[in-house]
Amino acid sequence: MEKQYKHWEDVRDLFRSWREENCRQSEDVVELWRDVLANYFGKLGDEGWLVLEQVFIAALDCKNMEVANFCLSKLNQEFPESLRVKRLKAMKYEALEQYDDALDILDLIIKKDETSAAPRKRKVTIFKSQGMIIEAIKELTDYLKIFMADQEAWLELCDLYISQQEWNKAAFCVEELILHSPFNHLYLQRYAEIKYTQGGYDNLEVARSYYSQAAKLNPSNVRVLYGLLLTSVHMASNSRCSSQKKKESIKLSEWASNQLAQLQQASNDSMMRYSTPWCAPLLQMGDTCRPSGTQLTNFTLSYPGGLEIHLKDAYQVELQ
Repeated sequence: MEKQYKHWEDVRDLFRSWREENCRQSEDVVELWRDVLANYFGKLGDEGWLVLEQVFIAALDCKNMEVANFCLSKLNQEFPESLRVKRLKAMKYEALEQYDDALDILDLIIKKDETSAAPRKRKVTIFKSQGMIIEAIKELTDYLKIFMADQEAWLELCDLYISQQEWNKAAFCVEELILHSPFNHLYLQRYAEIKYTQGGYDNLEVARSYYSQAAKLNPSNVRVLYGLLLTSVHMASNSRCSSQKKKESIKLSEWASNQLAQLQQASNDSMMRYSTPWCAPLLQMGDTCRPSGTQLTNFTLSYPGGLEIHLKDAYQVELQ
C-alpha cells in the first residue's frame, strides 16, 4: 500500500476520503501512517487531529497499542479536557478489556453531557461483550427514553430481546421501527418472523399479513417468500381457519411457491449466461443453486381434514 502512495498529500487525501465514506481500512491506515504520514504530521494543520483520531481507532482494531498510545498522547496534550478524547480513552480500556475503567470514564462523560449518545452506546457494547445482556437491555432502554428516533438502537434492542426469547418485547421494538419506516420491507419481515416464531393461529394470521406486505414491497425477497409459503400452509391446515381464509392461504402459498421457482430459474439462467466454459457442463447437470434439502418439482401438500395444496415447479421443503 505504501508503494502506491509515497507522497504525503496523496495519503492525506486518501485518509480524508475514508473518513467521509466511513470506511475503516484499519490495517492500511496504520501502515500508511507509520510509513508515510507520521513524518509530515506538522503539515496537516487542524486536519491532523482528525487523522490522529482515525489512526488511533485503526490501531485499536489492529491491536497496535504503540501507535494507539502515541496518537492518544498527542490528542490528550492538545485537548486535555475534551470529552471526545475521554471517549477515546474509554475505547482504549475496552481494547485492553479493562471494562470497569472504561465504564467509569463513560459515566463521567454522560454526567457532563447528558445529550451525548455515543458514550451511552459504548456502555451497551461493553455490557454485551461481557455477556451481561440484562444490563445491556436496561442501558439501551434508558437510552431510547431520550433518543426515541434512533432506529439502529431499536433494532439492537430487538435483537437483545430475541436472544432472551422475550418475543412480545421484541415485537414492540419492531413496531416502533415500522412506525418510523412503514415501507421498509426488512422491518415488516422481522415482525412477521417474530409472530411466526410465537406460534398460535392469531400470530400466524398476523405473520401472514406482514409477510404479504413485505412481499408486495419486494417480491424478490426469498426469505419473505419462504415465510409466506410456510405461514400460509400452517394457517390452511389449522382447524380454526375458516373456509374463506383457507382459500386465501392456499392461493398465497401457490403464489409464493411460483415466485420462488421464477427466482430460481432466473438465477440459473444468469449463472449459465456468465459462467465460464469449464463450469457450464456442471450447471447443465442440474439445479446447482438449489438450497440443501430442497428440490424444484411438482407436488401436493396433504394435511388432515382433506386439505391439499397443489404446487407447480415449486421448492419441496421438508417441514420439521
